[in-house]
Amino acid sequence: MAKHYEALQKAEEERRKRAGRAQEPAPQPFDIDSPSRGQRSSSQGLLQNFQSRFRRPLRRPSTANEVNKRRIAILQPDSFAAEQFRTLRGRIDSLATQRDIKSVALTSANPDEGKSTASINLAAVTSMSVGRKVVLVDCDLRQPKIHRSLGIEPVVGLAEVLTGRASLGEAIVQADGISLDVLAVRNTPSNPSELLASREMRQLVAELVDRYDQVILDTPACLGLPDAKTVTELADGVVLVVRADVTPREDVETVLEILDRSRLLGMVLNGVEMTRRQYGYY
Repeated sequence: MAKHYEALQKAEEERRKRAGRAQEPAPQPFDIDSPSRGQRSSSQGLLQNFQSRFRRPLRRPSTANEVNKRRIAILQPDSFAAEQFRTLRGRIDSLATQRDIKSVALTSANPDEGKSTASINLAAVTSMSVGRKVVLVDCDLRQPKIHRSLGIEPVVGLAEVLTGRASLGEAIVQADGISLDVLAVRNTPSNPSELLASREMRQLVAELVDRYDQVILDTPACLGLPDAKTVTELADGVVLVVRADVTPREDVETVLEILDRSRLLGMVLNGVEMTRRQYGYY
């Protein structure tokens, strides 16, 4: 982890230098104790501080270029970016020789840090393995991206399966041009946290693990909501996606306190500018 922290620290220092040259105020540190030190529990302080600083504008619709980046391994399977996801797949497979890792959840500290991109492309390259059956599950019941990224128009989705309005077989569709099954989100429910924490969700993941060789779970961002922690505790392993020059180091440290470290497989550093090749993904 030390190397990851050093890389994050250098990236943050560079970002602050650029911000200083532009006469922009440096981002405020994430103080886990203020403003209620001694009055509230540690978890309450973390949540209140995060909510006070997490004021982001509504996300603009994804451009065609952004959507294509999310499925680069499908559109350009021989690209440098696709090879990096094969490397990630290989490392997970290596860890799987030491313990069972049939289900992998991918999460990030905040939205827009590349989590869904990593989920889609890891699932894609894993499904390219000979004789390997893979399913990708969109567990973001608030702002799902998987169906749009893969050009899927599901009739029913995860919420309908969890509420008993559709069967698993009815909800799973296959992505175009690749042997990858997808359980997407059709409708966003009013109680996403409760559905993800339900007995039905646990049973669903267990059933998928029985049916498939690899289950990839795309979760919501970890900070500010309970959804990601709930889903990651159903998985055999967790991969944390960190975006260079964007994710504050304090947020990474907070996520590591939230997640079950025994399930953490490692971190993916996203958005690193490559000097030799014109790919800036992983």
